[in-house]
Amino acid sequence: MPDIAIAVTAGLKRDLAVRRIRSTIVDVPTRRRHKLSSLSVTAQSYVIVEVLLENGAEGVGEAATLGGPRWSEESVEAIKANIDAHLAPALIGQPADRFEAAAARMDAAARRNNAAKAAIETALLDAVGKTLGLPVAALLGGAARESFPVLWTLASGDPGQEIEEAEAKLAARLHRTFKVKIGAQAPEADLARLGRIARALGDRAALIVDANQAWDETTAIRCLPALAGLGVRLVEQPLPAWNVAGLGRLRARGAVPLLADESVFTAHDMLEVARQAAADAVSLKLVKHGGLLNLKRVAGVAEAAGIGLYGGCLLESSIGAAAHLNAFATLRELGWGCEHFGPQILADDLVTEPLRFEDFHVRLPSGPGLGVTLDRDRLRRYARDKEEPCSTA
Repeated sequence: MPDIAIAVTAGLKRDLAVRRIRSTIVDVPTRRRHKLSSLSVTAQSYVIVEVLLENGAEGVGEAATLGGPRWSEESVEAIKANIDAHLAPALIGQPADRFEAAAARMDAAARRNNAAKAAIETALLDAVGKTLGLPVAALLGGAARESFPVLWTLASGDPGQEIEEAEAKLAARLHRTFKVKIGAQAPEADLARLGRIARALGDRAALIVDANQAWDETTAIRCLPALAGLGVRLVEQPLPAWNVAGLGRLRARGAVPLLADESVFTAHDMLEVARQAAADAVSLKLVKHGGLLNLKRVAGVAEAAGIGLYGGCLLESSIGAAAHLNAFATLRELGWGCEHFGPQILADDLVTEPLRFEDFHVRLPSGPGLGVTLDRDRLRRYARDKEEPCSTA
């Protein structure tokens, strides 16, 4: 009997070994221009990672960027190159279900490269979940919720267009919290724009803003009380990422709650933000933290410090959004909701059945793995390289 058990165990290990990892760059048009403080995009670029196990199970993951290596150091070109040359070779033949061991192997093969590692880890979790008939949320601790309040970002820079867009979202019962991107214009222009939006929407909607590191401390001291006067409930990353002490000083003034984003990539970053009392909430993002396991580590540090959790995004398709939602579902609290509206801003999606948005919430997809299925026809349509995608085997 022991010999049979050993043979069965060995067979399972072989079945769960990674046979192939394939990466593909895709460029998907957006429905309208998405403008941040330092860049704007009219198409969203991703690296789609496909993992094939020896048992035939296939998993998919996604690495998103915004406008190339300007939001963080990773571009889709660099992500793909590092996956193909360094990260994938470190995992071929290794068991897909040993997620921590896989993360350690990737860390040994390449420093940082958080988005690239996150896409691979997601694909491993998806493939193992499909093998076991379990959702990724179950592999991460089990779901505590199946739907999430979801906001919409207003980022065209045209207040008339933004008011019209927000009204349409309210009428369709899709979104009633709106994040307004600021920082591309002078503060006075941004405040005037926000004033128009706030007056138009009134008490029918909640507003938060994201300065994307655009202000210095003096500007923020001047503008935060004005934002509070407009009813803004949360201000995201008003200062450069390095100025955690400055965020702490701003928060001590108590004008409006602060959300840390670019200041927190790692659990160590989160610990420093907590030590400096520099934020009321933290934006959790798969590509920042280097995977779903690290996302939960960051969330754990924040929770221990009494800092709220907010589900951030980088305009992911339904693939990346589904990965986030599977992790968010396992958090006991997600007090600020999430912003995974990415599939709605794309002109097309990359899955056969997009995520469901209804009654101001986004639903956790059901089914094994991520709960979404890659649409290979769309993958080919939006692939940057129309030749056969690169694979490592």
